[in-house]
Amino acid sequence: MNRRQLMMWSAGAWLAAAPRVRAAEGQPKRLVVILLRGAVDGLSIVVPYQEAAYYEARPTIAIARPGNAEGGLGLDGDFALHPALGTLLPLWTQRHLAFIHAAGSPDPSRSHFDAQRYIETGTPGQDLTPDGWMNRLLAALPGAHGPTAAIGIGSTMPRILAGRVAVANLPRGPDPTRKLPIDRPEIGDAFDRLYAGDDAVGQAYREGRQARTRLIADLASEQRAADNGAPPAAGIPAAAARIAQMLAGDPGIRLVFADFGGWDTHVDQKGQLALRLRALGGGLASLARGLGRTWDDTVVVVLSEFGRTVHENGNAGTDHGHGNVVWVAGGDVAGGKVYGEWPGLTPAQLYQRRDLAVTTDFRCALAAILERHLRLDDPQLDAIFPTLPPISTELRKLIAG
Repeated sequence: MNRRQLMMWSAGAWLAAAPRVRAAEGQPKRLVVILLRGAVDGLSIVVPYQEAAYYEARPTIAIARPGNAEGGLGLDGDFALHPALGTLLPLWTQRHLAFIHAAGSPDPSRSHFDAQRYIETGTPGQDLTPDGWMNRLLAALPGAHGPTAAIGIGSTMPRILAGRVAVANLPRGPDPTRKLPIDRPEIGDAFDRLYAGDDAVGQAYREGRQARTRLIADLASEQRAADNGAPPAAGIPAAAARIAQMLAGDPGIRLVFADFGGWDTHVDQKGQLALRLRALGGGLASLARGLGRTWDDTVVVVLSEFGRTVHENGNAGTDHGHGNVVWVAGGDVAGGKVYGEWPGLTPAQLYQRRDLAVTTDFRCALAAILERHLRLDDPQLDAIFPTLPPISTELRKLIAG
């Protein structure tokens, strides 16, 4: 661990000094990105129930057709939602939820490490990109002020937020206000002296300390009143409630990132996935409720590094695949629709004759949201996603605002 990494870890924030852009007029637009690490099975989330090949490939783990026991929840004439995600049907009916099927990275890697890096840097196939696309977005975003304009929720700052613009990090878990080593006076004082200079690293350190102090003070006060003595829930629902609390209470927060593991379902996929999707669906539904009117100015994107094989394996699970589904929710979303070009699941239609093909580059889906929701122009999009493919006319309709 080098000097800079040590400072970032100890402060609980990965920061870099950078000038700020001017404030935007009107209500701020927000973006929440949730990464499901481990490669969630998109074919179980948005089920292609009209495809006979789907049921032939998955004799024991397929989600049954709508109307059957434990069947999917019909979305349209072609696709159904996993039954554990029933809490999200009101958002679909209100046209605040959409899906982009057969989406993903053009890179063929089935390595979690590589594919997650490409999702976070926004540069598939390029291993040396030093920053994350959300940090580049923050640099281009009008009205983003101060180190709490973007927040990562987790024990360490993720690659997607790493870069030259100051970003705050808030630990996840039952008590995000728990003390870190830097909070011990003797350690904190030592680091304060070490980074007392006016150089960029020293400035980044001080911004990180200030950001964390501010966030913890706000959350500690509000959580004491809301919890009424009860311990907070664990996992996704608790994180969703925390995100809603922060966004509803602080208009200066523009970007939020959170990630959750446990989606690598090589064994007993059906049971494991149902439990995790139920928590995720409930968390997203509570996020929408908790945001109140702020929901109208917020877009939530859920994605994963790649999908899973069409055929189930010998352990009632699936292995690493290619194409997947991207979730998009929010008040600005033109929802109630499954977007994207569906490639089909017959052997000749599969990627390498085993996986759902990618027909929508994940960068195009994200760029359409940045363009329409956050009002970025082509040069800004090109800076965020170098070598960005053309955005389809259909994707440009994903955001109604």
